[in-house]
Amino acid sequence: MVKMGRPVTKLELSSDERAELRARLAIRKGPADEKLRMRIVLACADGESGTRIAERLKTSVQTVSKWRRRYESFRLAGLTDAPRSGRPRSVLDEQVQEIVNRVRQTQPENATHWSVGTMSAATGVSAPTVHRIWRAFGLKPHLVETFKLSTDPHFVDKVRDVVGLYLDPPDRALVLCVDEKSQIQALNRTQPGLPLSFGKPATRTHDYKRHGTTSLFAALDVATGKVIGRLKRRHRSAEFLQFLNAIDTSVPADLDIHLIMDNYGTHKTDKIRTWIAARPRYHVHFTPTSASWLNLVERFFLQLSEKWIKLSAHTSVADLEQSILHYIDRHNKDPKPFVWHKPADVILASVGRAAKAIS
Repeated sequence: MVKMGRPVTKLELSSDERAELRARLAIRKGPADEKLRMRIVLACADGESGTRIAERLKTSVQTVSKWRRRYESFRLAGLTDAPRSGRPRSVLDEQVQEIVNRVRQTQPENATHWSVGTMSAATGVSAPTVHRIWRAFGLKPHLVETFKLSTDPHFVDKVRDVVGLYLDPPDRALVLCVDEKSQIQALNRTQPGLPLSFGKPATRTHDYKRHGTTSLFAALDVATGKVIGRLKRRHRSAEFLQFLNAIDTSVPADLDIHLIMDNYGTHKTDKIRTWIAARPRYHVHFTPTSASWLNLVERFFLQLSEKWIKLSAHTSVADLEQSILHYIDRHNKDPKPFVWHKPADVILASVGRAAKAIS
């Protein structure tokens, strides 16, 4: 005769509770112990037995029973650990508010910004506590970010035009982001450095020898991430016209070409206007003034500088140019497009808030 155990009683959950539990489980960096408790509750709600749940989740039946009871008594709030006793707080809310207000609204007499030490001396709160308060509120008085709001009278229209090309490019057309990275210096260190070692970074001399400069003209294909690049020792309108001819020979002849460029003077000379007018398939879209961040080729220039040029040494301009062309060739063998995500309305709203704040 088969011995029958006590029937399993389902834990009743509302649809909102199920949705909340599954949402919390989906958080990648959520606490592992709390995720285990949520899985136990969901399994109990599905009618699974305590023994089966314990085997599947590699825990004990007692643990399953404990968190089922806790959930029945306190619902979602019962899944978190109860507060433990400990040393009482030594810093009052008023002191925390004073530290936050001081670092945001004032500056010390002998410096342009507060440090942990000067704030500690001024408030009588220990330096580690000041540091914890700043970290909790995301305050970094030693850092300053740069910005500049565009004063272009056609700023809104230009943003919508350029972002529209990124998010909804036209059919049977290429969208190319064009610009120059000028005055790239060929620098070589005065002495050899030491390589990276265990516990020690690589070294190089603080001084260097200058061997001249070059300029990179680049056109980034927004769809594929490929780059058309040409190096010139100067960056006048004549060199830019040569680069436009290089683009023309590199792109398919049956496609319209949309060029996204900034307002640099060499892009608007009579010779450039004549060249564009003679080729109806070319359409020029200018970014707003003081808004180079809107041109995706700047992302490629940043990548080139950080990954390739910044820590390199070059003995001549020719050596630098060969190195840059090598990097472009390697990039084009496995290109990755820079994907634009923000709609124009989001950008314009953000700029509007910044303009209102500084005015």
